[in-house]
Amino acid sequence: MEQPSHELSTLFDQLGLPSDGKAIDDFIVAHPLAPEIKLVEADFWSDQQKALLREWLLADGEEAVLVDQLNVRLHDGK
Repeated sequence: MEQPSHELSTLFDQLGLPSDGKAIDDFIVAHPLAPEIKLVEADFWSDQQKALLREWLLADGEEAVLVDQLNVRLHDGK
């Protein structure tokens, strides 16, 4: 595991997903993204989840860092 899952727990809470470390790791393993797929365009997000991810990216603060961490992990598959 490259990034501690607890750093993503707040984001997963906001996305309405289980947010404990194992659940986050399981989600990432189950939803790998191909390099050409943008995080906010992945088909496994609801419209509300996509909107939240976009909002957090535009915030360009700590929220954006968490979204970027998730993006990296989903593209790495770990």
